[in-house]
Amino acid sequence: MSTVRTIQVLIKLLPSVLALRRDRKKWIHQEKKQLDLEQFRKNARKALDTFISLGPVYIKLGQWLSSRADILPQPYLEELSKLQDSVPPASFDQVKPIIEKDLGPINERFDDIDTNSISGASLGQVYRGTISDQQIVIKVKRPGIEKVVEEDIKVLKKVLPLALRFVDPNLRYSAKAMLSQFIETIHEEMDYTNESENLKRIKNDMEQSDNVVVPSVYDDYSSKNVLTMEYLPGIKITNVDELEKKGIDREQLVIDVHKVFFTMLLKHSIFHADPHPGNISVTDDGKLILYDYGMVGRINDETRFKLIRLYLALVEQNPPRVINAMNDLGMLIPGYNRSVMEKGIELSIRSMHGNKPDEMEVQSLMELANQTMSKFPFVLPKNLALYMRMASIIEGIYKTHNVDFKFVKVLKNILEEENLIMGAYIKELKISFDSFSKSIDSALRLGPEMEKLRDEVSVYMKKRKPMALISGSIFASAIFVGSALLFQSNESLGLAGMACSGLIMAASVLLRKY
Repeated sequence: MSTVRTIQVLIKLLPSVLALRRDRKKWIHQEKKQLDLEQFRKNARKALDTFISLGPVYIKLGQWLSSRADILPQPYLEELSKLQDSVPPASFDQVKPIIEKDLGPINERFDDIDTNSISGASLGQVYRGTISDQQIVIKVKRPGIEKVVEEDIKVLKKVLPLALRFVDPNLRYSAKAMLSQFIETIHEEMDYTNESENLKRIKNDMEQSDNVVVPSVYDDYSSKNVLTMEYLPGIKITNVDELEKKGIDREQLVIDVHKVFFTMLLKHSIFHADPHPGNISVTDDGKLILYDYGMVGRINDETRFKLIRLYLALVEQNPPRVINAMNDLGMLIPGYNRSVMEKGIELSIRSMHGNKPDEMEVQSLMELANQTMSKFPFVLPKNLALYMRMASIIEGIYKTHNVDFKFVKVLKNILEEENLIMGAYIKELKISFDSFSKSIDSALRLGPEMEKLRDEVSVYMKKRKPMALISGSIFASAIFVGSALLFQSNESLGLAGMACSGLIMAASVLLRKY
């Protein structure tokens, strides 16, 4: 069966792989105004249809690829971000044994359950019910999904090496990392205890926010295969007509969406990574309701500050700092050409329609990232790929509402309100200082030599030897060179260390001579 499935998948995927190869070459080498963007979208829609036809695992794969600006041109990202996790549900007769195995007899545990599913996803399906007269939703794992996932992952591992023969080397590097990350993520999503913990963590993090509502979990009615939550109805975020009828300020709504998701990203350790329109509703008073916490990203403090530094460098149009931040974030393949990278970043920033930095809109910013990643050896770590997915889907929500909105202004407001800008600069200084200190201490071991030279300078200064003044100047120059490097990139440290060492050696020779 595995061999037949492998052949079936390869035959269906190959046309899309070949189309992507052609489109990537055009995207990389041609000016945007010369590109037939509609043809790009047409090819992307064919890829989307292929993923749907291949079933649940490939729907998830398509969703995951919609975050990969290091793999796909922008039109592909836009089309695949529309790939919502919707699959016809299995019958309740197949689902009932899963619930009862984990929770016990349904008629004893629940007041009632509507056997008609309100939504069907690739990995699970959702039902409404009541517990003690409280309205709830019950998310149940799709029957037999573990076996389907494992078989298709085996197929993907066979198909990927064959498909990668038709693409460029940079894409091969990214695609291999992507598959590993995708497999890890889909396994996490199949365990609802993970989703329950994600939901609780985000609910706690956003507790002080007055513009978002997160449902509560019923722990006694949840398990690895079943997740029971509070029922929170609302208006779909993209239902413009209904929002207008309710008098919702859609411009403020778009701002709130960005504030909620980017606050999660830049302030907390976990963020919702799947904010497609089916997962966001709006209450009658304009608050956001967030559903589905299976796909989340996690970043530590160090990564968060590096991401803030990257944003600041882009806004301030500083290509060297952009490269430093990307390198620190692990977004670059070792051995990249720094000068070429900086030039590419500089040209990309210049191409932003001539807008001032604080007027850059989401589309311009995402195109910058996507175009640059297509031209150079980028690789996105898992959670940065999830961040790109989050940002891309939110951009689609903004486009739907078509309101006056400036992304960078909102982002800067978040950074200022949460006092994150100063923290990022302090962190940057500390990282530079730590890097310099480690370089001096472990690679060059200049500390003892500097102390020795300082003592020699002190002795000769007391004897008023003329050359001692010159030596003192050389010593001071060495210290100056090292201090100046606090604001430079890591690859400069070796050269700086050599310069410091040379200066110290020269000073020592002169001191001994006199």
